[in-house]
Amino acid sequence: MKIFFSVGEPSGDLHGANLIRALRDRRPDVQCLGYGGPLMAEAGCQLHEDLTRLAVMWVLRVLLNLHRFLELVSRADRYFQHHRPDAVVLIDYPGFNWWIARRAKAHGIPVFYFAPPQVWAWGGWRIKKMRRFVDHVLCGLKFEADWYAARGCNATFVGHPYFDEVREHPLDIAFVERLRAADGPLVTILPGSRTQEVEHNLRWFLKAAAMVRQGMPNVRFALAAFKPHQARWAQQAIAASGLKIEVYLRRTPELIAAAHCCMAVSGSVSLELLYHRRPTVILYWITRSAFWLQRKLRRVRYITLVNLLVSKQPFFEHGTQPPCDRAAPPPPADERVLFPEYLTCGDRSAEIAEHVVDWLAHPAEHTDCVARLDALRTEVAHGGATRTAAAYIVDTLDQSHHHRLPRPHYLPGMNVASSGLQRKAAP
Repeated sequence: MKIFFSVGEPSGDLHGANLIRALRDRRPDVQCLGYGGPLMAEAGCQLHEDLTRLAVMWVLRVLLNLHRFLELVSRADRYFQHHRPDAVVLIDYPGFNWWIARRAKAHGIPVFYFAPPQVWAWGGWRIKKMRRFVDHVLCGLKFEADWYAARGCNATFVGHPYFDEVREHPLDIAFVERLRAADGPLVTILPGSRTQEVEHNLRWFLKAAAMVRQGMPNVRFALAAFKPHQARWAQQAIAASGLKIEVYLRRTPELIAAAHCCMAVSGSVSLELLYHRRPTVILYWITRSAFWLQRKLRRVRYITLVNLLVSKQPFFEHGTQPPCDRAAPPPPADERVLFPEYLTCGDRSAEIAEHVVDWLAHPAEHTDCVARLDALRTEVAHGGATRTAAAYIVDTLDQSHHHRLPRPHYLPGMNVASSGLQRKAAP
């Protein structure tokens, strides 16, 4: 069995590595190859290219690297033609992966999307690509699977792979205890895994940290860096700020476990914060033009996965838009929302600092937030997503050797009923 992977994000590299190990546990003869990152290579994937080096965001940066993306698509297409794999597995990274899926389908190769893109959040028109080019959507969130299925995709809920990683990752307990033993509460800063995220958000976190220290002089700060060059850049920014903040490389789980509370960039790290039950304020700073664009495209009330998991109203009603950044955010539509969040093109450092000070100065508020996080963790943070996805992929491909795979998607004008397919009445 030969499976081609296409993975471009650091978080996807982690999920891909775990999936490869789970596939090999189930089928020791499986051959994994394609595009991924260093963690997948360590797990035994034969990399044709380290795609994580091209983890870029926004239109301009994509255009600057367009020639490289097109060459990689062409290489994959030639491989599909001459060395036909049994399946293609995509993980997130939708802009590039849509092209990989398109070429795989052109060669009749089944496509699985593990940890699919958040189409439900950022422009539902892309569902047409998912229906056309992807045979099996393996979803990490229950409402996500329901959303895809209602729109004609063959979607299956397997659980979120991030919980597998945080449950299995061994903590350096001695390091955590040393951090906890120092005088004063610890606030951990998580500025993101992409360099662009660090550059955009760290300055606001540093400004908020200075405000927090004015009111809480004994507070300590630590920063989790994902890559060495990001750590060096952060150290320079911290030195310029005059703050005393320790920077640690690849110590994110330990820094979260040792923290009293956190300041974090929006992303899958919110699930790790949920698992460790750490009160957190979320920031995602973008340019003014990008903020205008997201107001046109965004369909969900919250950008943080943890908030979407507990929200009773995750989607905006038809015809409504996210709030303008010039005004303060409105009260949450759902009081159960756990992480204050700011998707902004402005300066929200004062609000960020206020949340942190509240958790530091008022033990009851901190305890209440921890208890609510604990309840949600018990409900959703179960492991096994990666094993479930591996079993689904292997079983599906094994069956395809005996039976031709039927087209998994539904014809236009049809929907899914509990008893089977039922044609809609013509409008």
